[in-house]
Amino acid sequence: MIEAVGLTKRYGAKTAVHNLSFQVRPGTVTGFLGPNGSGKSTTMRMILGLDVPTSGSVTIGGYPFAKLPNAPRQVGALLDAKAVHGGRSARLHLLSLAQLAGLPARRVDEVLGVVGLQDVARKRSKGFSLGMGQRLGIAAALLGDPQVLLFDEPVNGLDPEGILWVRNLMKQLAAEGRTVFVSSHLMSEMALTAEHLIVIGRGQLLADMTVKDFISANSADFARVRTADTEPEGREKLTAALVEAGGQVLAEPGGALRVTGVPLPRISDLAHDADVRLWELSPHQASLEEAYMRMTQGAVDYRSTADQRAGLMQADPYAQGYGYGATPPQGQGWGQPAQGWGQPGQGWGQPAPGNPYPTLTGEQPNPYAPPQPAQAPAAPPAGPSAPAAPAGAPATAPADLTKRDSEDAR
Repeated sequence: MIEAVGLTKRYGAKTAVHNLSFQVRPGTVTGFLGPNGSGKSTTMRMILGLDVPTSGSVTIGGYPFAKLPNAPRQVGALLDAKAVHGGRSARLHLLSLAQLAGLPARRVDEVLGVVGLQDVARKRSKGFSLGMGQRLGIAAALLGDPQVLLFDEPVNGLDPEGILWVRNLMKQLAAEGRTVFVSSHLMSEMALTAEHLIVIGRGQLLADMTVKDFISANSADFARVRTADTEPEGREKLTAALVEAGGQVLAEPGGALRVTGVPLPRISDLAHDADVRLWELSPHQASLEEAYMRMTQGAVDYRSTADQRAGLMQADPYAQGYGYGATPPQGQGWGQPAQGWGQPGQGWGQPAPGNPYPTLTGEQPNPYAPPQPAQAPAAPPAGPSAPAAPAGAPATAPADLTKRDSEDAR
């Protein structure tokens, strides 16, 4: 079992993990979720003794990792599949690890067969694909037949067959009574693999519960109801009956109704009483991804400026211009006509007069364009013709004459 108590890690002024406490129990696959930069990798490194906590503690089977006798036989981990000497073959890489742990060479061949790399065992790892590197990293984690296993993004780079293999492997390891701790960003895969979740955001614990409880606590279940398209009055009658029964009804695209606050059997009874035919009555439960997004939407550090247009975040009141978190004025946003990309005469590829290097409308001239030849200033609008200057007259007119001629021209 892995147990963290008040785990905190600071790097100068930045706090990566703050007062984190949780338990990872044997016999189940525990998913470790959180946005990028939330402290997952730092937490795993502290579990394995690679980083020293600023405060708090984390133990494996009651002992810090550094005090575990023959740790490779008790704990296996995949943190970085690229942490392999590229000049070594897969077999030599595993053989060196086996010798350090006092394991026989036959164990190397066993795990190569488990991960499916037996045919490329003598090829140099620098020629491995991303998926093959992941398999080699998993083989290294399994080498000592440990009771505790930690995996950071184990399906990264794997094809669908490989993902299915990893999923079944995790479940099999947990069924054998081992402690399996898996970090991943693939919510659909976590929903199929993990039974328990630990979710963190900005270094702090957000949730520690089963997958089922997590989805239930962070989503709103509803029923989808559809009536006959040829009977719009029936839809109105059913809506009125549902609202009267205390339900909330929202219209969906395509003519369906989204109903909350009324159980499915009660919806059926109300439709029967109102003499309304139902074409669809189905329950809907949010996915793990939907529940995760709802839980962590306030703990995301790196977010596209387009996200706030989808309602995922509030506009940053301190944002200036068009930078992070800013909302463009009307007519300047995504897909707005006459101002967006590709509008004739407005976007890239439309040179300014006399300048073959285009600029965006409203911006300063391209600072990387070569300097353009100086151009003579445009002639002023033609006015009444002035009499020709007599021979011998000075080339420059007196100031008062120039001013008078200019006024005449206007």
